Amino acid sequence: MRLFKLLIAFAIVGFFTTSCSDEQIDIQVEESTLRTNGAPNGPHYNLNIIGVPKNKKADMTGDNGHRMFVKLYGKSKIKLIEGDDFGVLDANGTDNNGASFQLPNPDPDGDGVTEYSIWMRALGQPGGSAVITLCADADLTEDYYEVCTADPLEVESGNGNGNGPPKFTDVTKKLLTILVLEDITFIDGDGIEQTISAGRYGIFDETFEDYFWAYDNNGLKLLQLRFYQIPSDDNILAD
Repeated sequence: MRLFKLLIAFAIVGFFTTSCSDEQIDIQVEESTLRTNGAPNGPHYNLNIIGVPKNKKADMTGDNGHRMFVKLYGKSKIKLIEGDDFGVLDANGTDNNGASFQLPNPDPDGDGVTEYSIWMRALGQPGGSAVITLCADADLTEDYYEVCTADPLEVESGNGNGNGPPKFTDVTKKLLTILVLEDITFIDGDGIEQTISAGRYGIFDETFEDYFWAYDNNGLKLLQLRFYQIPSDDNILAD
């Protein structure tokens, strides 16, 4: 009887030892995968931007999911709304209204150090590409004048390198700043001369309003964005 109890005890110990080892292996594989694909470890918000050949007709306002649709070829608009959390407010970027995405102000104190960073990879067959440009409106007179960054994000399927699976890269500065190369002088609605100085402006800077991404697609079927609660590698306002 004593021998039988000892055998059971050893069996139980062996079971838990094996279970822990398997769990440890799973964790190591997951961490290794994250390092291999170029993305940081840690929690994040996923956003998939999907290129579709035909415009969507369904009403997708209030969608609050993790994907949105843009034109597979041509220009789409993704309006950027400041809020406390990340979320898709309108998933249909193929209609005249454009899509809407809510995101927090990444740099509320304006020092160029972000509270989160954006990582990107492009998936799909080679040959697909897109240019994503952060734009906003400036109140120049009684009308609004559109200002777009001179430093847009250019992406290609497979990151354009053709060497293995595509990897995530930090695109925080490209997607969250507007680079103005020359001073812009104008007369405002009160008849007073104003100047927007050359430089780099962070998203939601009060100099501009109504920020959006102009998404010019040339066959890119899937762009994956990840928003990590870690600072960007660089000061996003530095040139």
